[in-house]
Amino acid sequence: MAEITAALVKELRDRTGAGMMDCKKALAENGGDIEASIDWLRTKGLAAAAKKAGRVAAEGLVGFATDGAKGALVEVNSETDFVGKNEQFQDFVRDVTQVALANNITDIDALAAATYPTGGTVAEKLTSNIATIGENQSLRRAAILSVGSGVVTGYVHNAAAPGMGKIGVLVALESTAGADVLEPLGKQLAMHVAAANPLALNGDDLDADLVARERAIAEEKAAQSGKPAEIVAKMVDGSIAKFRKENALLSQLFVMDGKTPVAEVVAAAGKDVGAAITLKGFVRFQLGEGIEKEESDFAAEVAAAAGV
Repeated sequence: MAEITAALVKELRDRTGAGMMDCKKALAENGGDIEASIDWLRTKGLAAAAKKAGRVAAEGLVGFATDGAKGALVEVNSETDFVGKNEQFQDFVRDVTQVALANNITDIDALAAATYPTGGTVAEKLTSNIATIGENQSLRRAAILSVGSGVVTGYVHNAAAPGMGKIGVLVALESTAGADVLEPLGKQLAMHVAAANPLALNGDDLDADLVARERAIAEEKAAQSGKPAEIVAKMVDGSIAKFRKENALLSQLFVMDGKTPVAEVVAAAGKDVGAAITLKGFVRFQLGEGIEKEESDFAAEVAAAAGV
């Protein structure tokens, strides 16, 4: 058998675009024969998948799954919006979200290495999907919410299928109240989170760097007023207090009525059923947020979806 040299691995990698470890395995399986190794990679879908790996994937779906007091939220990206409507892709999102939920996985590498329901790993199934669907796809992020007693409720906005859409939200409510009370409340709160996009549960939980940037902007604006320093300081403090109030979930005005703070909505619901309800946390994923998407026209998207 031919020696599997670094140069041989590099040649196979350059010709196929496959990963280094996949190239080494292909050469080992085929006695160092380059052409046979290329065919082996193609039959495994690895060469085709690797060639697509450099494409920007900013579309796709956010999926959620819940089980009583626990819930999972996962974002899986694709290159085009067409793939979000693909049943094979939707099945993958649904299954991988269940894998995350069942195994309490939030780390993407751990999720990729987890066992897929139909066999193999999540990463292997994703590679197969890339080869058969014809465009790059990737696991982007995952989150788990849980409470000791109560419910975790999920909601998706712009749903492409049950439990998956463009914006996904989980809300955790801790209480001894029944699910018949907590589930509807949780869904309304999740809808609020989807619409209002709070940045933290409480004002004090807001990112310190973000608050510092807001303070710097407020100071510059206040300084332009020409007012005395003590007035300027009060103006800045007022601006920051307003920023905290408007961006913290508990102090935001509930979108359902536009006038009641979310904290009061939750307290009133608890009072109505005679059991305290605590909003313990939330997670919101908006598809593709933070990804720099390449500009493309409709014809280019059609071509991409067709694997051209």
